[in-house]
Amino acid sequence: QVRLVESGGGLVQAGGSLRLACTVSGSTFSMNILGWYRQAPGKERELVAHITSGGTAGYVDSVKGRFTISRDSASNTVYLQMNSLKSEDTAVYYCNARRPLSYGYQDYWGQGTQVTVSS
Repeated sequence: QVRLVESGGGLVQAGGSLRLACTVSGSTFSMNILGWYRQAPGKERELVAHITSGGTAGYVDSVKGRFTISRDSASNTVYLQMNSLKSEDTAVYYCNARRPLSYGYQDYWGQGTQVTVSS
C-alpha cells in the first residue's frame, strides 16, 4: 500500500533550476532513508542523493554543490532542489524510500519524472 508520487520534472535550460517533490503515502513507518535516483537512456540507475530520518544527506559527486535534498516529516515529502542544471543531468528521476529490515531492506519506488536540460 506504499505509494510514492513525484512531481516537478520538466524542461529547463542549462543553468536553470527545478525542484522535484515526492510524497510518500501508506505505511511510512521505519522509512529511514529517502532518496532520488536517475536513469538516462542506456545507463544504469544511479543514486543521486539520499537523506536519513535524522537529516543527514549524501550526494553523488557529479551533483555536489548543485543539488540539495531535504525532507518534511510532517508531510512525508522528500524534495530535490536542482540548481545550475547541466545537459548531463537529463534523465528520468525516481523517488525511492527504503525500509530497513532485520534481514535487509525493502525498497519502494515512484513512477519517475522526466528532467530534460537543454544546452
